[in-house]
Amino acid sequence: MRLLTLKAYLKAAHFGPTMIVTAIAFILGVQLWWEGPAYGIAFTVFLGQLLIGWSNDLYDFADDVAHKRINKPLVAGTLTPTQLHHTTFLLLPIAAAAILVGPLGFKGGLVYLLGVGCGIAYNFYFKFSIFSFLPFAIACAALPASVYLAVNRIPPMWVLLGGSLIGVAFHFLNVLKDLKQDRESNIGGLPQRVGKAPSAVIAIILLSTAVLICIVNNR
Repeated sequence: MRLLTLKAYLKAAHFGPTMIVTAIAFILGVQLWWEGPAYGIAFTVFLGQLLIGWSNDLYDFADDVAHKRINKPLVAGTLTPTQLHHTTFLLLPIAAAAILVGPLGFKGGLVYLLGVGCGIAYNFYFKFSIFSFLPFAIACAALPASVYLAVNRIPPMWVLLGGSLIGVAFHFLNVLKDLKQDRESNIGGLPQRVGKAPSAVIAIILLSTAVLICIVNNR
């Protein structure tokens, strides 16, 4: 695979958020287990994030073209929809198998797959719903839960709550830059319905609450 094509695939996976989630998984793996398995956990989490990002760009292709989002590989032409479609469906069974039999274990893998499923469900359905925040709340609790389950530990409630709050906050922040264009495309998630300023305020409140929860429970 040529370097430019590889870069296009990584960009189509929303490389920044993908690597943030992967890094969080690695850090949790190191804290709860040790560095060796943490690399395996990070890799399997990375595979799941590829599926979420690629399915998002495939579904949004027509809308991205309409809004001339030339920073997207499919719009820029550095990757074709057919290429990305084939690669996504090739990766799907490989990623599912790696997640279920890898260091996350079967229970942890199932929980992480729930999070991946939520991300894909958002791409195809929930982004149009008033409940658009729900997949983020579930997926961002599922990530730490899967790592805890990998070491046969019950995830603390504060970890799940903190993850959910951060996930929903990210949802509100991530929508801000394209909110006007989303409304033009009839994408009616909760942030699009409440508007830019209220979304920013909600995100700040959620992040502040998540930080406070983490501080209180780590004294």
